[in-house]
Amino acid sequence: MHHATGQPSALWTLAQSGVEGGAGGSGGVPFWAVLLLVIAAAGVGLVASRIMGGASLTKARAEAGELVERAKQEARAEAERVRLEAERQALERKAEADKEIERARGEIRDQEKRLAKREDSFDRKEEAIAEKERSLSRRESEVEEQQAAVRVRAAELEKLHAEQTKALHRIADLTPEQAKEELLARVEDSSRQDIARLVRRITEKAEEEAEEKAREITLQAIQRYATENTSDHTVRTVAIPSDDMKGRIIGREGRNIRAIEKATGADIIVDDTPGVIVVSCFDKIRQAVAVESLERLIADGRLHPTRIEEVVEKVRSEIEQKVIKAGKDAVLEANLAKVHPKISEAMGKLMYRTSYGQNVLRHSIEVAFLCQIIAEQLGLDGKLARRCGFLHDIGKAMDHEMEGGHPKIGMDFAKQFGERDEVLNAIGGHHADIPATSFYTPIVMAADAISSARPGARRESMERYVQRLNELQDIALAQPGVREAYAVQAGREVRVMIDADRVGDDEAYLIAHEIAKRVSDEMTFPGEIKVTVLRETRAIEIAR
Repeated sequence: MHHATGQPSALWTLAQSGVEGGAGGSGGVPFWAVLLLVIAAAGVGLVASRIMGGASLTKARAEAGELVERAKQEARAEAERVRLEAERQALERKAEADKEIERARGEIRDQEKRLAKREDSFDRKEEAIAEKERSLSRRESEVEEQQAAVRVRAAELEKLHAEQTKALHRIADLTPEQAKEELLARVEDSSRQDIARLVRRITEKAEEEAEEKAREITLQAIQRYATENTSDHTVRTVAIPSDDMKGRIIGREGRNIRAIEKATGADIIVDDTPGVIVVSCFDKIRQAVAVESLERLIADGRLHPTRIEEVVEKVRSEIEQKVIKAGKDAVLEANLAKVHPKISEAMGKLMYRTSYGQNVLRHSIEVAFLCQIIAEQLGLDGKLARRCGFLHDIGKAMDHEMEGGHPKIGMDFAKQFGERDEVLNAIGGHHADIPATSFYTPIVMAADAISSARPGARRESMERYVQRLNELQDIALAQPGVREAYAVQAGREVRVMIDADRVGDDEAYLIAHEIAKRVSDEMTFPGEIKVTVLRETRAIEIAR
């Protein structure tokens, strides 16, 4: 009994030592293993008590030992399993920690790569800046060298000029004033290239800026006001049914034809041309009266002085009414307000007036609307511009009756009926006879040129056409260095061939400018004339 009852005490002592060992450090037996061992020992004690009650003490002790041994083995197995599980968890945590460390290392490597790229970019920029600094340093050195060379060259030129001046005094025995004039002439000749280059640069810049804006405004004006191209014949003919009618028109001893010419103020030309009679007169209204009277007399068949006077008077009255109606219709078409009846009647007379074959009344209406469009594009008063354009050629209605040019005649006539100063200046200055005092005068000049120069608007006689072409070519050939000159495009362009050995590119622009200026000053022509100067260098070699 002593040994049996002492067994649990030993087991309890062992359990306590296991618990203390487990609590003291990681090297002891875990608490749950000790507890399991205590429970097994208790069971063994209970079994031993029962065995001691019904069996021998030795057998009980053997069984108890077996139980203890089995419990120890199970405890060791369970401890091993727990250790392995702990190692597995530790390995998993280590693997996760390794992954986290690897991810952190990857981020660090990416940052290192970005930093390396930035360093490379900074290095390249630094190298580029250094290269620019080196280039600037080289350029500064070159500029300094060039400046030094220019200073040396200037000193040489001054010395040369001084020597030449002394030589002129010594050789030619010139007075100081004469020497000064000679020197200025030489300087002017040597500066001709520089002047031509400056003129070329300034002209190109001004033309580039002004031509673009002018082309835009002109194209818009032409596109918005599109009208048919019409031109009137300057020679009027009357058809006759047979050549016998010519004798009746002439009459006995020419009394009929004299009566017609006296009543109408027109010249009646009866020649050998079959089937027609020509009516010639500088006054187109008289010419219209004569043509209409002849047509009615021929249709009526009664030809004698009394009948002629009656018909001519009736036709003249009808023509006057047509003139008044045409003037009113033109004023309405141009949409003008407060136009004096005398001005309206004068404008109606332009229906029978032509300029290079162009009807002046239709031309005036066209110029009126072109002026309005251009003025509105420039932010000016379109109505006032339309009035200026409509009345600009009113002087042509009476220039055959009064002395002077039609601009001044028209300006004086319009002034009598209270037209505004802007309108008067546009009428008197649209051919640059007087200075322009308002913006509307150059607008009228531009619109007048557009209407006159458009294709089909005007034409002239063959003699005058040939004369104008010859004048154009002669002006171009008069310039120094010009070899050949050709008028092309019906006289609207002159092409000039210059000697490349005598004239440079810059001087070519100066020659074109001088030719254009002479053409503008010395010639009268509709529209504008383009001057094209060509300079060509030819290299010729013969292969044998």
